[in-house]
Amino acid sequence: MKDAVLAWLESHHEQLVRDLADLVAIQSISTDGKHNKEITDSAELTRRQMQEAGLQNTAILRSGDSLPYAYGEWLGAPGKPTVFLYAHHDVQPVNDVGSARWHQDDPFKLTRRDGRLFGRGSADDKAAITTQLGAIAAWLKTVGSLPVNVKMLVEGEEEVGSKNLLGFFAEHKERLMSDVIVVCDTENIETGLPSITYSLRGIVQATVEVTSAATPVHSGMAGGALADAALALNVLLSRLYWNRGKLPIPGYYDRVRPMTDHERAQMNALPFDEAKWRRDLGVGDGVTFATEQGMHVYEQTWRQPSVTVVAQEASSFASVSNQVLPRARAILSSRIVPDQKPAEVFEQLKAVLTKDVPWGVHVDVKQSGSVDWWMTNPTGPAFEAALKSLEQGYGTKPAMIGCGGTIGFVGPLAELFGGAPALLLGIEDPQSNAHAPNESLHEGDFKALMRSLAHLFAHLGDLPSGKVK
Repeated sequence: MKDAVLAWLESHHEQLVRDLADLVAIQSISTDGKHNKEITDSAELTRRQMQEAGLQNTAILRSGDSLPYAYGEWLGAPGKPTVFLYAHHDVQPVNDVGSARWHQDDPFKLTRRDGRLFGRGSADDKAAITTQLGAIAAWLKTVGSLPVNVKMLVEGEEEVGSKNLLGFFAEHKERLMSDVIVVCDTENIETGLPSITYSLRGIVQATVEVTSAATPVHSGMAGGALADAALALNVLLSRLYWNRGKLPIPGYYDRVRPMTDHERAQMNALPFDEAKWRRDLGVGDGVTFATEQGMHVYEQTWRQPSVTVVAQEASSFASVSNQVLPRARAILSSRIVPDQKPAEVFEQLKAVLTKDVPWGVHVDVKQSGSVDWWMTNPTGPAFEAALKSLEQGYGTKPAMIGCGGTIGFVGPLAELFGGAPALLLGIEDPQSNAHAPNESLHEGDFKALMRSLAHLFAHLGDLPSGKVK
């Protein structure tokens, strides 16, 4: 490892923060269809930053009607492994701007406060762009070369489900082929503790719609006689209440793969402060965890399936009227785990929601999306290199963790690359508030991850091409 590389990162830290601020300043919101110009601007700025860092053949790429991807590469290390770096430049809406929930007037202005960098996209996932480019630039601006070949892709529609990403990978397979995958879009289990994620839950999403009549009817004329669609919907949803046991869905747990004794021992050795966890999540006073009795929160969120009501509507508060409502609907999100099958899980949910419905109302349950779970065996040269690099970058031994979230492309991309190992390295921490008000990035972890990536390039460079599995 060249001392000059680490020294460059330290001396150029403020410039790297400014680079991140420039990215954060662009409102690249992909969820509402109203910010396509900003997403294009964000992709172009990312491409320019790639070029300034020293990447070559930079380009804005699309697949079909996709939002723009930024791409760059450096292939000047023949015989050495090729590292595929992934990040995304689109972000979630801010919501609640100007309210007490955002502690700054402009969520798109990167703001330094209490050792953290606040702003929408500061952690999820624009910091990943800056950390990857910072590590690349540190090598190219000092040594003049990288120890490995690099291909970097920054997606523009991750926050809307990456609907074009797998098609993009297939279309550009030859351009993208690599030996190892590095994704910086997961979490460290706590600030200052680097974490490698080796399992991800999948997701099955379903829309439930209840219809009881053709039109709303005055509640004075028909209240108590006409079936209330909103009540009927909530009766159906109440069937999913698990009361700190298992979800009462027949067959739901039949395929769930239990944790091994080794995994559970590793999990139990991880730090866990219940009071701090409650504070980080904003859990209300007197509200208990909903975990199964005796089950660790980590196991519950990493390796057990779940069902969440993520949207529900029957009428509008703004246009409320004394009516018996004829329609109500909800969106359910079921997180799935090894070895559940998405199609089976949907049918299991549907069966619970359509059996013996109240008042004979019509219930329509449709699948509105699914992504499979992913899990890998975190061993081999690439993982050994990652563990060593993170310990050097953070100054402490890394943790191996699971994640309750979903990154759907990891499994298919690893398969496309012939079984390439996938290293999922944390960029967020429990205080990051990704997708929520006051999103932030811990500045110390920001620096530590950049150092770790610089070390990772060196350690992977010590391996010959094709010897990283």
